Amino acid sequence: MRDVENDGNVLLKAARIAAGYGTQEALADAVGVAVRQVRRWESANPPWPRDAVQRALTSLFGQSMEDLGFTPPDGIPAQRDGQPRELPRTRGMVAVPVPGVTLQPATAGEDFAEVTRRHRRLYWTVAPATLHPAIVAHTTLGCALLPETAGVTRRTVAAALAESFLLAGRIEFFDSQQPEAAKETWTRALQAAGQANDQLLGAAILAHAAFIPGWVGDRQAAVERMRAARTYARRGPASAALLAWLDAVEAECETRCGHTQTALSLLGHAEDILAAGSEHPSPEWLDWFSPVRLAAFKGHTQLTAGHLPQARETLLGVLDGLEPSEDKQRTVILGDLAAVEAADRHPEKACEYAVAALDQLRRTWYSTGMDRVRDVRRALTPWQHEQCVRGLDDRLYRWETTVSALAR
Repeated sequence: MRDVENDGNVLLKAARIAAGYGTQEALADAVGVAVRQVRRWESANPPWPRDAVQRALTSLFGQSMEDLGFTPPDGIPAQRDGQPRELPRTRGMVAVPVPGVTLQPATAGEDFAEVTRRHRRLYWTVAPATLHPAIVAHTTLGCALLPETAGVTRRTVAAALAESFLLAGRIEFFDSQQPEAAKETWTRALQAAGQANDQLLGAAILAHAAFIPGWVGDRQAAVERMRAARTYARRGPASAALLAWLDAVEAECETRCGHTQTALSLLGHAEDILAAGSEHPSPEWLDWFSPVRLAAFKGHTQLTAGHLPQARETLLGVLDGLEPSEDKQRTVILGDLAAVEAADRHPEKACEYAVAALDQLRRTWYSTGMDRVRDVRRALTPWQHEQCVRGLDDRLYRWETTVSALAR
């Protein structure tokens, strides 16, 4: 593994790629400077930009100049505009340890990473509102530790910090429906992954970032992020599971952009990759994907494409194959099965699945699962006077459910 200190300004590079500017030329056009200026900014010793360019950069990326890897000259105060809400500062992520600062012992990296692993497991069972503050506090610690470490310990802290930022962003996007917050958090995740020179983690972060434009139908932006994610994965080398998951993410984005046939082709390719296997092991953090999860992606796409018998069969198989700990995914599958029955004009069966999803949501909240239930209720409008639909409304609009939804 090469020394990250010789890789130039990885914080600006990561912020550029996360924001969708795949080339230095694209950033130069956005800021209004020559390409050679961007090259200098992304070098190991980036020059301090003039005031107008500073304002353009901080506005574009929502980060301070120090967060973007610049060091102000003596006598010039650091720019603090663009500091994200509830996220720790990343100052020091590029700098070598400051003279006079005591280096952390070699055990600090593994100790910090162990807490990250614990948070990863807790994600599946602990309420998002409870876990998120703990993860954010952990990233604050990681940002403070990073400039006090060196060598292998530094890379270990940086990789664990990147994973923690990734997990915080997952909660913000999937559990709390805060895409703008997730975008900022995943940018910091990519910057930390750059410090660790962890290409596979970078691929995972970029693929998550593709969900943000994909969710709102911005196909071009989603494809650009997926292209970057696949580039990082090629440097890995990536396992079959990671490559298949990248196909699944792109398929989800294509589905939401109305390109279901492209999505089904991607999912078929993912199935082939998993069947062929790989000599490369999967990273331990890739705990959100499995053959069952791939089938869940496929069932949703089949539903969207109007292939109802196939979707029903696929989703029932997923429901049977989920592990007991996969409660969040269970709400999504129940919601999709309800949508299949609503589309197939079986309102009573649709309501049964939707109520089961609501029961699960009372135990384990998941905004993505609730979105599925709300979509089903809208699809049931033609039968809204039927007793089964009124019963669903009684469950959907209980005090605690309504207050929880408004609070989010």
